[in-house]
Amino acid sequence: MKAEMSRKALILVNTGTPETPGVRDVRRFLSRFLNDGRVIDLPWLWRKILVNLMIVPFRAPRSAALYRRLWTDDGSPLLNNLEKLVAAMRVKAGENWDVIGAMRYGKPSLDEVFRHVAVGGYDEIIIFPLFPQYASSTTGSVHELVMRLASRMNVIPSLRFISQYYSHPRFIEAWAENIGQYNPEDHDHILFSYHSLPLRQVERSHPEVAAASCGCAVSMPEHGKYCYRAACYETTRLIAVRLGLKEGTYSTAFQSRLTGNWLSPFTDQALQNLAAGGRKNVLVAAPSFTADCLETIIEIGDEYRHLFRQAGGGDLVMVHSLNDNSLWTVAISEIAGLEGDC
Repeated sequence: MKAEMSRKALILVNTGTPETPGVRDVRRFLSRFLNDGRVIDLPWLWRKILVNLMIVPFRAPRSAALYRRLWTDDGSPLLNNLEKLVAAMRVKAGENWDVIGAMRYGKPSLDEVFRHVAVGGYDEIIIFPLFPQYASSTTGSVHELVMRLASRMNVIPSLRFISQYYSHPRFIEAWAENIGQYNPEDHDHILFSYHSLPLRQVERSHPEVAAASCGCAVSMPEHGKYCYRAACYETTRLIAVRLGLKEGTYSTAFQSRLTGNWLSPFTDQALQNLAAGGRKNVLVAAPSFTADCLETIIEIGDEYRHLFRQAGGGDLVMVHSLNDNSLWTVAISEIAGLEGDC
């Protein structure tokens, strides 16, 4: 008698995107995003006042203008890339796996997706945030929401959480091949740019060691397992080794900061310094983003390119994210443990 095949679900989760680039939808998206206590980690009342009365009303029109520049005939690039990745993973995963895409903020809502999947009779559900380096405000927020939803259920399904995978050989291979397509040897410098975070959030992963005194820019420290900053520097080192890059030909920086009390060096300043140092052709890769989005297409590909030229540089080339890259689907399969079932 043939054994019954188990049913499993893989939920791929990214941050989210407005439904349209209109101010109203952008305001709604920003409100959901910034009211998350893991994103802006202030006491509830102060966060509500800051976000709803100060940040969102003033930021929404400016953000909407950026989203209008980002939008294509197919809509949001982040959502389109998630849909393409899900389609590729469904082919890769095999018949006993269901692959579903979700957004932490916006649609398809992780809340709705998980509620539906949780009662679907699956033998196992894997939560796979599309953030290679763990951060409380990204992966931590995804995991917290799922655990909160699961805790309210009478029958809690078997869950497995993927926390981080920045050092997984297949992930490094995917990024190295991706960068290699841009002929890095033809550029004066390669800048690895990661999303910045408030220093206080980073230091909470190792309260006994201040970020300013941490040596993670040189090597991975003992306390660095879940330190976002340490993971970013280690990601750079691993990709550089895979590509055979020489010291001095690449560096690490952090983008999208809101204040000076965020992780540095800042990408915009790093590019200005490279231009001042005579570097004319710079390649920028962003390995904390697994899909192209506002931060890669507009911030790096448009705004930073313009800034670099204004500072005296020449050409800035943005390396596109992994998106639905075939090696990325292999990496996801291995990280999630799908390989034995494919």
